[in-house]
Amino acid sequence: MKNLLLLFLLLVFMVACKQENTEIKTAHNAPEQQDFAIIIHGGAGTILKENMTDSLEAAYKAKLSEAIKTGYEILKNGGTSLEAVQRTINIMEDSPLFNSAKGAVFNHEGVNELDASIMDGATLNAGAIAGVTNVKNPINLAYEVMTNSEHVLLSGKGAETFAAEKGIELVDPSYFFTQNRYDALQRILEREKNDSITAASTFIDPFIKDEKFGTVGCVALDKNGNLAAGTSTGGMTNKRYNRIGDSPIIGSGTYANNATCGVSSTGWGEYFIRGQVAYDISAQMEYAGKSLKDATHNVIQEKLTKLGGTGGIVALDHYGNPSMEFNTEGMYRAYMNDQGELTLGIYGENED
Repeated sequence: MKNLLLLFLLLVFMVACKQENTEIKTAHNAPEQQDFAIIIHGGAGTILKENMTDSLEAAYKAKLSEAIKTGYEILKNGGTSLEAVQRTINIMEDSPLFNSAKGAVFNHEGVNELDASIMDGATLNAGAIAGVTNVKNPINLAYEVMTNSEHVLLSGKGAETFAAEKGIELVDPSYFFTQNRYDALQRILEREKNDSITAASTFIDPFIKDEKFGTVGCVALDKNGNLAAGTSTGGMTNKRYNRIGDSPIIGSGTYANNATCGVSSTGWGEYFIRGQVAYDISAQMEYAGKSLKDATHNVIQEKLTKLGGTGGIVALDHYGNPSMEFNTEGMYRAYMNDQGELTLGIYGENED
């Protein structure tokens, strides 16, 4: 009888230990929940350290840090993810370093045409604008479309009229002039002339393909568990016929859903549109049960690459875990968690 009692106690002890170990393992493998988080990009493309001066690299890192810390402070103080996305992108829009607003590239006619979009992961509401020429901060106009209109996407003169009606800051188009962007256009126009390249073929010219894309974007998770994503760009150098890329296209350049993730894209827009890159990542998480890491790797490294597209994304899942996936030589990027830890990268690897 005594032996049977000892055997029973031993079995109870073994079962308890097994259950405890299982609980520890499960907790260890569970995704870490951030109270809030923020991630940004400043474009992806042919970004090589050997082509970057120390001063220019420092300037990019400083501006990326300034931008993400702006959004971080908003989130830390209880602000919304939508506010954090706007104010963070505003910092990059106001900088000539990026192909967005102040630093926008020129189209074939020597005009800066601006696109932007924003999405609320809590409601799936979204707003976007395309082809505006006098809006200082396009992301702010996209937000107005989302919150104060019955539409999702406005373009051209109509979008500019709406901006004026809503009190969005307008500027003379000369505000967007930067010498290096203008010189880049002139080099391409000269090459077209010398090589007798047709206007249509410029969209597949390797010189265009290998130009770094300085589109900016941000994804944020706030303390209420709400995701938001936004993207802003000047598009592609030498674009014609009022070409619109992926940045203002919900599901291509921007997507946010509290159930899955928030995504902002950068790269060769035609391929991001064809692949519905931002939405595809969310869909793989929702319908296939993939992690953010697995979904972003599949979409960027496999599906987009197979199509022939180049670029990358930044994303947060609903836990605040990040992904910075790109198939180019580099991508300007940064991430901050709720502990204020900053991860900053430019080239093919992360640098603190």
